[in-house]
Amino acid sequence: MSLYTSPAPGADAHVLVVDDDARLRKLLQRYLSTQGFRISVASGAGEARQILGFMQPDAMVLDVTMPGETGLDLTRALRLVGQTLPILLLTARGEPEDRIAGLESGADDYLGKPFEPRELLLRLRALLRRVGPPQPSDNQRPVELGNLEFDPVRGLLSGPDGNVHLTGGESALLAVLARRPGEVLSREAIARTLEMDEAGERAIDVQVTRLRRRIEPDPREPRYLHTVRGRGYVLKPGN
Repeated sequence: MSLYTSPAPGADAHVLVVDDDARLRKLLQRYLSTQGFRISVASGAGEARQILGFMQPDAMVLDVTMPGETGLDLTRALRLVGQTLPILLLTARGEPEDRIAGLESGADDYLGKPFEPRELLLRLRALLRRVGPPQPSDNQRPVELGNLEFDPVRGLLSGPDGNVHLTGGESALLAVLARRPGEVLSREAIARTLEMDEAGERAIDVQVTRLRRRIEPDPREPRYLHTVRGRGYVLKPGN
């Protein structure tokens, strides 16, 4: 599979790539990144669900023949709960009935393996053109944290000097809090949303400490991410 093509600046869309093949995930992540996309990756349906729980990609590239919950199963389940993001299915089976099954499951497009990355790129762009830019609901709008801004849909923290690096856990936690600003969320509720129940509520405290180092002028005196004794945490955006 050739990876050469001329860069296409300005794509600026967030694509979730879900495939149990680690080599293909890495290739697609590298290739699509060179075309201006921001990429998240997941090795299976469970990991994809976790990512979708705290951020909304602009599109998803999804392998059909994954062990356990297949791409078709995941597509059907997402459509049943009203998830509308564009889904492009990948499969090694290219028979007409397989393509029909993919489209009937709720997918928007279907690409057989092996494929040329350029064709994948063009199909992705076509999907994104059709759906247009997403319109954020009130609880998905960016929040201001002093001179920083966090977009809970894209999981992106930015400031005067550009993007601020967040780990996956930090971004997930901030997204949960940013979707419900001003509302106290218990450690239990946060852990359940992030599917961290087994890690324990102490793991949430650790993530909060790390996140404060990213967003607070003085982490010892939090201005935005507050602890409410005996209840949990609350994000209070502001200048």
